[in-house]
Amino acid sequence: MTTTFDRLAAGSTIGILGGGQLGRMLAVAAAELGFDCVVYEPEADCPAGRVAAKCFTAAWDDQEALAAFADCVDVVTFEFENVPAPSLAFLAERTSIRPGLKSLQLTQDRLDEKQFIQGLGLETAPYATCDTLEALERAVGTIGVPAILKTRTLGYDGKGQFRLSQISDTAEAWAALGGKPAILEGFVSFEREVSVILARAVDGSFAAFDVTENVHQGGILRTSTVPAQISEALGTKAVEAASQIAAALDHIGVLAVEFFVVGADQLVVNEIAPRVHNSGHWTQDGCAADQFQQHIRAVVHWPLASTKRHAPQVVMNNLIGTDVEAWADLAGQPDTFIHLYGKRAVRDGRKMGHVIKI
Repeated sequence: MTTTFDRLAAGSTIGILGGGQLGRMLAVAAAELGFDCVVYEPEADCPAGRVAAKCFTAAWDDQEALAAFADCVDVVTFEFENVPAPSLAFLAERTSIRPGLKSLQLTQDRLDEKQFIQGLGLETAPYATCDTLEALERAVGTIGVPAILKTRTLGYDGKGQFRLSQISDTAEAWAALGGKPAILEGFVSFEREVSVILARAVDGSFAAFDVTENVHQGGILRTSTVPAQISEALGTKAVEAASQIAAALDHIGVLAVEFFVVGADQLVVNEIAPRVHNSGHWTQDGCAADQFQQHIRAVVHWPLASTKRHAPQVVMNNLIGTDVEAWADLAGQPDTFIHLYGKRAVRDGRKMGHVIKI
């Protein structure tokens, strides 16, 4: 068991918390570098578990299973940020967790995240905390509509959100989110959405991929395109903001920062993801070393690889729900690379894979 920032040799074992597609692609990248992976996931027959050396199928609060997991790995990382805090604290007493507890815990709560971002002098959408219906009504009166009510925790891919188009939507929004602690975010009139995917190493150095332009529908990412249609100066500004966030968190590994572009030169931070990210999938076939290899390199204390893009334009399209049924046609198209996640059941709104065109 490793508890210091030693450089890990090939043949060491990486623990991955979470068994979805991000964990699956991390495990594949680790294998290419000579590492074994052990996955911990409460749901049986998970996508990541089928490509890992071993998979623990146990509840997040099963301390016996967590201890056994920690004992057989040299470092722990995660594919998503909603691992319960007590489980992380338990593991942190037994092994190293990278990117680190600070990154994960901060991004588990949207309020903490926005306060942290603003504390760095970066801009966010206007927001207000809403722990009661009355607080939500006051917030709507201050921020106005349209606005989005979001649960403070556990939301992703449009889940845990309700868009208020008019003031009369307030009670319905509060009921739809089940009366959970929430924040109301004011609407930002943006030109486009972009993201920065970067990796930060143990020594504080970092390497950023080209800024990505993203299109969402229904809160789910549909398309990522590189290069983003922004100025070089704004791209530099976005990378500097993302690296500032990573340094303040003492983050180790890949970090994603999503921005709204307002006008020609204003950036508003939307969200932080302390992990590999959907908008970075284009790097799999668009760069010599993708975001997954970069993350593995960072958490095992290897030098970071080049982030150079080797195609003039790269476009990533998510395969949502029944989109995946077109896999045979997509696989036969020129300059098109298909990545399927091995999920057993197709459901509306579920990410089943993605394709990359160069």
